Amino acid sequence: MSTLWTHLDKLESYICRALLAVFVTLLFAQIVARQLFGFSVTWIEELSVILFVWFAYFGASYAARVSAHNRVLFHLKAMPRRTARIIEAIGDLIWVGFNIVFIWQATIFISRLRPFVKAQTLGWEMRYVYLVLPIAFALMTIRILQVNYLKLVMGKDPHDPDKVEIEEMLELAEDEQRAYEREHRK
Repeated sequence: MSTLWTHLDKLESYICRALLAVFVTLLFAQIVARQLFGFSVTWIEELSVILFVWFAYFGASYAARVSAHNRVLFHLKAMPRRTARIIEAIGDLIWVGFNIVFIWQATIFISRLRPFVKAQTLGWEMRYVYLVLPIAFALMTIRILQVNYLKLVMGKDPHDPDKVEIEEMLELAEDEQRAYEREHRK
C-alpha cells in the first residue's frame, strides 16, 4: 500500500512541476514576443491562466499531504497533545465534509455546462477546464484522510516542510559553529 502512496506523491509533484514549468515558459514567450517582436499570441494568456489554476489546485492537494496548508495552531500548542489531535481531527472532518459537498456541486455544475460554452481563444469546452475542481478536491480529501490515519492510527506526525527546513538550517549553523570552534582552539 505504501508504494501506491509513494507513486501518488510523485505523480502530484510531477504534475505540479510540469504545470508550473509550462505556464512560466508560456508567459516568458509571451513577454519576449511582445517586447522584442511587438505582437502577442492571444491563446498563451488564456492557457497560462488555466494552467496556473490547475497548478494551484494540485498544489493544494499536495500541501494537504505534507500538512503545509494554512492552519491556526497557537491554541492547539497550548493543549495536551491528545486533545489537540482530536480537535484537529474534528476540524479535518469538517474540511472533508466541505470537500464532499464541493465535489458534488462541482460535478453538477460541470454536467450542466453545454458544449458551446468554450474558452474564448482556445476553443476548449469549459467542462474539461473545470474538471480540475472535482479531481483536486477528491485528491485533497484522500490526502486529509491519509494524514489523519498517519497521525491518529500510526502515531506519526507529518513534518511541516517549512519547519523542517528551518531545523536543518539551525543544525547546519551549529555544525559550522562547532567546526569553527575546533579550528580556533588549536
